[in-house]
Amino acid sequence: MKYLFLLGAIISELIGAIATRQSNGFTKLIPSCIAVFGVVGAYYLLSLSLKGGLSIGVAYGIWAALGISILAIIGVFFFKENLTFLQIVGIGFIIIGVLALELGKIS
Repeated sequence: MKYLFLLGAIISELIGAIATRQSNGFTKLIPSCIAVFGVVGAYYLLSLSLKGGLSIGVAYGIWAALGISILAIIGVFFFKENLTFLQIVGIGFIIIGVLALELGKIS
């Protein structure tokens, strides 16, 4: 269940971040409201995953890494943003770091 809450937190954060981009500096009401509810919902769901037993470092690492990676891909495909090779490598390092956090608790 803790991973379902974490997945919900990631999705909520993605919605909040995309709505923040669409809010035009919080000057558009609907995207601004969606952004606030998305971010608040993300933290609430993250808190439930922590309450369920996930360690904060691992939970936050997974949340951040997947959020960054997915938002970067969304930016490329939907907002016509560019990613350089170095940025792609950086995202890879973030993912590797989170995997190291997760796998580190096995040993």
